Amino acid sequence: MTTITSQKPQKASLATLAGLFPFLAPYKRQFALAGIALLVAAGSTLAIPYAFKQMIDLGFGAAGAKSTAHVDMYFIALFGVACVLAVATAARFYTVSWLGERVTADIRSAVYAHVVTQSPQFFETTQTGEVLSRLTTDTTLIQAVVGTSISMALRNALLFIGGMVMLFVTSVKLSSIILIMLLAVVLPIVLFGRRVRKLSRDSQDRIADASALAGEILNAMPTVQAFTHETIESTRFGRSVENAFATAMHRIRARSLLTLIAILLVFGAIVFVLWLGAHAVIRGTMTGGELGQFILYATIVAGAIGALSEVLGEAQRAAGATERLLELLEEESPIRSPARPKPMPPRKAAGAALALQDVTFRYPSRPQTDALSHLSIDIPAGETVAVVGPSGAGKTTLFQLLLRFYDPQQGTITLDGVDIRQLDLHALRGAIGIVPQDTIIFSANAMENIRYGRADATDDEVVAAAKMAAAHEFIERLPEAYQSFLGERGVRLSGGQRQRIAIARALLKNPPLLLLDEATSALDAESERLVQTALEAAMVNRTTLVIAHRLATVQRADRILVMEHGRIVETGTHASLVAQGGLYASLAALQFSQAQA
Repeated sequence: MTTITSQKPQKASLATLAGLFPFLAPYKRQFALAGIALLVAAGSTLAIPYAFKQMIDLGFGAAGAKSTAHVDMYFIALFGVACVLAVATAARFYTVSWLGERVTADIRSAVYAHVVTQSPQFFETTQTGEVLSRLTTDTTLIQAVVGTSISMALRNALLFIGGMVMLFVTSVKLSSIILIMLLAVVLPIVLFGRRVRKLSRDSQDRIADASALAGEILNAMPTVQAFTHETIESTRFGRSVENAFATAMHRIRARSLLTLIAILLVFGAIVFVLWLGAHAVIRGTMTGGELGQFILYATIVAGAIGALSEVLGEAQRAAGATERLLELLEEESPIRSPARPKPMPPRKAAGAALALQDVTFRYPSRPQTDALSHLSIDIPAGETVAVVGPSGAGKTTLFQLLLRFYDPQQGTITLDGVDIRQLDLHALRGAIGIVPQDTIIFSANAMENIRYGRADATDDEVVAAAKMAAAHEFIERLPEAYQSFLGERGVRLSGGQRQRIAIARALLKNPPLLLLDEATSALDAESERLVQTALEAAMVNRTTLVIAHRLATVQRADRILVMEHGRIVETGTHASLVAQGGLYASLAALQFSQAQA
């Protein structure tokens, strides 16, 4: 799989921005209004030099009362043009700013909605900070382009075209000379602009690297502080920031040089042509008003070219940002619902029947090593099965395959006789409740954290689930009880309290298949006794798989599967497995002797 962090070939043009069209298309009406305002504003700007010419030649060139009347009339007309220009410019600014905000919001929503559908395989190879950087920094660049740069580019393109037309109307000879000189200076500007785009992409990548590093360290602050690595991590982040700064300075220097070249070459050409025009007035082949009009139009054309070069730099940065966002949107999750999913089998009173047949699985990041090897299990509805074994035996991997976070390279997994790959992903996962080993607590209150198990649950149902999980008592002791904010990642709770919240979440879901991955590992003896009693009640009329290193928690299971190196090496009850004297017996002897000691 090619990850978003891989280097892709750099494109030689701004064609990447075409990828924004699907996000722009729904707002044709707003673009039309902005276009009308843009045309009116550009037309008003181009009318000003003509008004000046008329005022100079017909106003100042006449005499007496007629001269005063002409001056008054043209000044009033000039103010009228300014009023139209002001209204049209304000309308254009409002419309394009709305478009920038709206399109950026749509892009952020689309990228985020796409990312959350990716399989765990995607997050194995992608840093969260990298994704966040693309959602924030890159979309901000696109907002600047859509909300400002596109409008500026169109406006200055119109001014350039209109200004060139009026220059030829004023003087064909001078305009021909200036056009030839402008063509000669545009080529180096365009060539240098390509280097700016590459540097812009590099700059965004370095910022994303710094964001990813910061996100990783901030999420691990207790570990960082426990090992007294604050200074080391600050230094490491400082190096990343300085690297981003150095790359940004390369881009800024390149853009500054591009602006310098553009202004010097363009205005140098215009000044030379105006020098020729001044001599034409002296010779009497051009009026003062015509020269004034030519100067103003030349200034408009030069300003338009300078603005277009500036906009080009912004567009090049946005092209790099767009390319990065489109890479995210192009990521295809290998785990998807089928085009025509089979209906979920009706729920049985005893739970769900589960079967694995000759399942072999290797993680994408470790393609040479079998995490599970030719695994076959048949679990009838309502049975409680414990899965034990040393670390790395494949127990958690089994749960990940049942939830279809991954698909096995070989074999099938069926739920009530239906291959889970033929079921809708949401329907499959909706039928499974899980209490993971690493409990996730969201930045919300206790009520909403438990309600995460079933979004439409009532408050009474949430409280009932908390009571079953032995969580009600400690939640009631919180400052605001169920409305208490639990802190980011549940930092205000102990490990055992977080685990009981997760158990309550799973019980609220009330699924036919329950997966318990070390569900009581972080509990003290008293809490473990309470939760174990609650779990035993919750296991009634449902199929349950329990992973536990602490063998005392699985002795009541209907069956125990002992795994090692991705295979089932022993099967039986606690008593029968101890009697066999195999791996389970050695694990049990080790744990119980330690407990007695």
